[in-house]
Amino acid sequence: MLAEQRHQLVLQALRAGGTVTVTDLAGRPEAGAATVRSDLLKLEEGGLLTRVHGGAVVEEDPAPFAEPAEDQVDAKEAIAAKAARMIEDGQSVILDSGSTVYLLARRLHGRRITVITNNLAVYEELVQDENVELMLLDGMVIRESRMLDGFMTEDNLRQVHADWLFMGACGVRAGGQVMDTTVAEVPAGRAMIAADDKVALLVDDTKFPGTGIVKICDPEELDVVVTNASSGAAAWTV
Repeated sequence: MLAEQRHQLVLQALRAGGTVTVTDLAGRPEAGAATVRSDLLKLEEGGLLTRVHGGAVVEEDPAPFAEPAEDQVDAKEAIAAKAARMIEDGQSVILDSGSTVYLLARRLHGRRITVITNNLAVYEELVQDENVELMLLDGMVIRESRMLDGFMTEDNLRQVHADWLFMGACGVRAGGQVMDTTVAEVPAGRAMIAADDKVALLVDDTKFPGTGIVKICDPEELDVVVTNASSGAAAWTV
């Protein structure tokens, strides 16, 4: 089994239970204890877990995906409307997770574009629209966030290229680092960034600084930030 596949299995186990032990992971035929410890070290270096004596833990509080919360809905609608105007007919776009990205998807009906997504809510929104070419990325179903994720999703992303990525985030730090709370979803997010010509971050003012325990990307990896935040909160944007 490839190292990448082993890493995804470790993250899936963490997502399910919050903790894993070297003993449990080493019980699989494809990974001995030394291999498991090496995998945990690599994942810790990537900020995806914290090693403890005998295993690893992850501290996360993912909010389940749903339609936008009542608060900030006007701001999110305005952000989605501006993002929709950035897309030209004939272009291809990757749509990531998040309620604002979902609102963007609702504004793409009738457009002659290609939408690539691992977001099941986006897929359900656009699947009946014959004007939109729709690609659903492969992967494991993450029910709590209505996403497809894992090494299969990352493999799919290495086979595609798009004009735009529209992504959300759980938080944006003072230095501009884009953060997430769901560590297992970060590798696919990073693969999305690599698959696009331009990256647009859609965040309302509550995301400065918001939450998040693992970095998705640095500010220089973004081309556009669409937000209702004050210029002071988003002073690093261009």
